[in-house]
Amino acid sequence: MWYIFKRLLQGILTLWLASVLCFAVSQLTPGDYLDNLRQNPTISPETIEELRIRFGLDKPAIEQYWLWLKQVVTRFDFGQSFVYFRPVSSLILERIPATLLLAISSLILTWSIAIPLGIIGAVNQNSLVDRILRVISYIGQGLPSFITALLLLIVAQNLSPLLPVGGMTSINHSEMSRWEKIMDIAWHMIMPTIALTITSFAGLQRITRGQMLDVLRQEYIRTARAKGLPENRVIYVHALRNAINPLITLLGFEFASLLSGSFIAEYFFNWPGLGKLTLQALQAQDKYLVMASLMMGATMLILGNLIADILLTFVDPRIRLDNMD
Repeated sequence: MWYIFKRLLQGILTLWLASVLCFAVSQLTPGDYLDNLRQNPTISPETIEELRIRFGLDKPAIEQYWLWLKQVVTRFDFGQSFVYFRPVSSLILERIPATLLLAISSLILTWSIAIPLGIIGAVNQNSLVDRILRVISYIGQGLPSFITALLLLIVAQNLSPLLPVGGMTSINHSEMSRWEKIMDIAWHMIMPTIALTITSFAGLQRITRGQMLDVLRQEYIRTARAKGLPENRVIYVHALRNAINPLITLLGFEFASLLSGSFIAEYFFNWPGLGKLTLQALQAQDKYLVMASLMMGATMLILGNLIADILLTFVDPRIRLDNMD
């Protein structure tokens, strides 16, 4: 418990430093949201000045940050969106479930594919199967995420209406039963989930293969085989259990990278998640919305690493949280 409490304190400090950095970058960015409004001749200078005061942009930068931080800590209020004229907190909470649904589904699919393929490649080292799997992993790592999303979007368009082109729900979603709504969302998740999985499984597959090869060369594996234990037991009980520790350590980073990678998938497939919202906020220079979105990403990274550390204690009894730095 002390370790978890200490990590949470470290996480709070990390979030504060991230907020300072995000605010500093937003201040250094040339122009702001009001500059875009000034280019519209139908908006009077009086209206722009009124918005400037309303959003607190008339105050010094340090005072802006202090007021923003104070309301975040005391009321969980990230300010008001310049574009939507709504509290940023409500926008974030509205979009996070869709992004988490996509990221967690992709994470499950990624591990379900990468771990078995990595094991197969290690067990059949330098065979034809291993070479084919390595080529697949090289292709997966070499394809940029936007190219993957674009190719899958083209496939979906050519196969429409068999596969949805975009969005999270169908037009008649509100008229469906509960089970039909679940299946409708799952149907729309197919392409963006595959897009995220392709860009992330290749690296995990190669790491799994490398870890398994290292473990399979250990003396205790030779001893287990010499005792006549079944090969499946040697591989999946003795070898995999020791090879999986570094993979669990990567879980937190993998989860955070999926959240950041979802930007492109959400944009191409019109998925109403946090990534798409953040991208639109960046384009519109919606400062408070951008800062809140980046803070959510940092929070997910911290929580992901904490969950990975806790999972390590269940996988490996030799590890205790109290002994971890």
